[in-house]
Amino acid sequence: MDKFVDLFQDVGKLWGVYKSAYLSGMGNTIVMALAATAIGCIIGLVCGILNTIPYSKHDPLPKRIVLKVIRAIVRIYVEVFRGTPMVLQAVFIFYGLPYFSDGSVAFKGNSGIWLASLLVVSINTGAYMAESVRGGIISIDPGQTEGAMAIGMSHVQTMTNVILPQAIRNIIPQIGNNFIINIKDTSVMFVIGFIEFFATHRNIVGVNLMYFPSAAIEMIGYLTMTLIASFLLRLLEHLLDGSDSYELVQGDSLTMTAGTYRHPTRGTPFDEREKEKRERMRQGLKNRNGSTRGER
Repeated sequence: MDKFVDLFQDVGKLWGVYKSAYLSGMGNTIVMALAATAIGCIIGLVCGILNTIPYSKHDPLPKRIVLKVIRAIVRIYVEVFRGTPMVLQAVFIFYGLPYFSDGSVAFKGNSGIWLASLLVVSINTGAYMAESVRGGIISIDPGQTEGAMAIGMSHVQTMTNVILPQAIRNIIPQIGNNFIINIKDTSVMFVIGFIEFFATHRNIVGVNLMYFPSAAIEMIGYLTMTLIASFLLRLLEHLLDGSDSYELVQGDSLTMTAGTYRHPTRGTPFDEREKEKRERMRQGLKNRNGSTRGER
C-alpha cells in the first residue's frame, strides 16, 4: 500500500510540474491522429473504389489493361504498407527521401517533421482503409447494383447513390478502430523527432529519471483519449442508424392506396368514388356470362 501512495505522490508531483508539456503532447497526438485518419480514409476510399471497378472480357482491351495495372499498383501499395512496421516506414520516408534525392527532398524544421509524420501515418492508414472500403463495397447485395443498372444508372451513379452510402455506414466501426490505433501508433513518430504524447514522456524522464510515474501518466492519458474516441464513435453510429421506431401512415386513404393495384371490378379497398361504375361493370359481366365467377 505504501508503494501505491508513493506512486500517487510522484504522479502528482510530475503532473504539477509538467502538466503543460503533457497536455501539449496529448494535443499533438489528437491532431495528428485526426488528420491522418481523415486523409487515410480518403486514400482508402479512392483505392477501394478503383479496386472494385468491374470489367469483363467483352470490354475494350485498353480498359482491361488499365484496370489490371491499377489493381496491381493498389495491391502492391496495400501489401507493402500493411506488411512493414510504421516505425520503419517513418525512417524510410524521413531519411530515405533525402538519401535518394541527394538532399533535394528533405523535411526541415518542425513543419517538416509534422509533414513527414502526417505523410507516414496517413499512407499507413490508407493501406488498411483500402481493404476495408473494398470489403464494404463487395458486402452490398449485388442485386442492388443490378437493379440500379436496370433503371439506367451508370456505374458512377450506382456507386455514389446506392453502394457507397451503405458501404461507408458498414465501415464506420473500422474507421473508428483505425482512429484509435492512430492515437496509439503516433508514439512511434518520436524516431523522427515528432513531439507527441510519448515523446513528451521520454523527454521528461530524461530530466528527472522518474520513469514509472511518468509511464503511469501516459497510460491514463492514452486510455482517456481512446475511451472518449470510442464513446464519440458509438454516438456517431447511433446517429447514422436513425430511428428504430417506424409508423405507417394510416390516416390518409390516398397515402394508403398510392401505387396499389386496381382490380378492374373491385378497385381498391379505399376507393368509394367509382362504386357505381364497378357495379355496372359487374352487372354487364353477369348479363353476358349468365353469372359471375363468385356465383358459379
